[in-house]
Amino acid sequence: MANLDVVDALNEIARQKNLDREFVIDTLKQGLMQACKKKFGSSDNIVVEVEDDTGEIGIFAKKKVVEEVADPALEISVEEARDYLDKPKPDDEVEIIIPFEEFGRIAIQTTKQILFQRIREAEREQVYREFSSKLGNIVSGTIQQISRGDVIVNLDNTESVMPYAEQIRSERYQQGRSVRALVIDVAKTVKGPQVILSRSHPDFLKRMFYQEVPEIREGLVEVKGAARDPGERAKVAVYSKENRVDPVGACVGLKGARVQAVVRELAGEKIDIVLWSPDPAVYVVRALAPANQLESYPADDENRMVVICSDDQYSLAIGKKGQNVRLAAKLTGWRIDVVAETEHLRRVEAINKISVGLDELDISDKLKDKLAKEGMDTAEKIIEAGDEGLTAISGIGDKTAEKILSAAKQAKDKQLMHFEQLAKENPAALGTVRTPAEQDQPATDQAPGIGEPAKKPEEQAPEAVGQPEDQDSKTSE
Repeated sequence: MANLDVVDALNEIARQKNLDREFVIDTLKQGLMQACKKKFGSSDNIVVEVEDDTGEIGIFAKKKVVEEVADPALEISVEEARDYLDKPKPDDEVEIIIPFEEFGRIAIQTTKQILFQRIREAEREQVYREFSSKLGNIVSGTIQQISRGDVIVNLDNTESVMPYAEQIRSERYQQGRSVRALVIDVAKTVKGPQVILSRSHPDFLKRMFYQEVPEIREGLVEVKGAARDPGERAKVAVYSKENRVDPVGACVGLKGARVQAVVRELAGEKIDIVLWSPDPAVYVVRALAPANQLESYPADDENRMVVICSDDQYSLAIGKKGQNVRLAAKLTGWRIDVVAETEHLRRVEAINKISVGLDELDISDKLKDKLAKEGMDTAEKIIEAGDEGLTAISGIGDKTAEKILSAAKQAKDKQLMHFEQLAKENPAALGTVRTPAEQDQPATDQAPGIGEPAKKPEEQAPEAVGQPEDQDSKTSE
């Protein structure tokens, strides 16, 4: 092969593999060094040079001039050195040209193998870096094949895979079809980088809105969260950093153009766009749209919100097979207990009928006897009497009255927590009658109306009762 042909071949390799030309030339040098090591046993004194302009490849062995040669690979006699130097003397250094003919076919093949192995490794590393920088972004590719349920996608000559679990179930994928998906992982494997794609991930929905809504790209509107049943329904919470910008309206677009573009990409997945609120009680109510006329309050146990709705809104709040409340729980990060208004009233009535006796109060027996004599034999009667009624009893001062009243309230709160938990796990335990809407709900592993969150809630203690307004949420049809 002519010298210039070598340069052209190296340039072509660099172009096709999208590698730096200097790296390809350096890899060739390393391959030749390895061939020298295999031929001569060492490459410590070998120098390989490649001229950029002419393509001239020179291989030189540096040898030390000595009186007696002990190692022919590293040393040369004074007499032999005269062929290279005019007046050689011991300790001089001589550079001897090694012609390609000395390597032989096997050594040349070794050089070729090393060259292509290093280039393949560099190419894989480049693919890994490229797609690692695209994590969380949407890429486009062509479906190459479908193997055991997984979809193999070609991304600019890089093979990627969309596992069955990351696909939208209602979609049908065909070979040669163009597809967009989210890069969720880039794994290093024996065969090279493995790019994992997803169309069912909630972040795919977020990135679609990022592409379709200029206000999100400009930072005026922020997507606070997303929850999906891929291909069926999704909920997105949005928030505006500018009072003049309506975040829900911005995401819906004129005549629903923006949200419909997202719906088409997601195989007709219906999307509820809700207005995010820093108040969890308000946020949970909005997340349960399209149900309205709801009230909510945080339960005493951690991370649970009780939502009370009118009987005619119960089925809407729960959704088909519990879908609406489940998505709302994923979106907000709260476990949601939806209770019909009639059942809530029955729960309260049942609890109020059960009194807390003095035995449940953390006070002395002497005080219990004194209270019993005065007719205050339950926590409810003590709370009703208050400080004024307690201090009217002989021998009970302000501090003692405060202690008794506190003990009564704690005992009552403990009872309420117990019955709330009992009602959640087994509504029939309170002797209540299930509403017709509840009876229509399928049996599940958890109490009806309970949605399990996908993440932790905002660390706030809301007190307000959430009441949605018409502009707080919109649903794509």
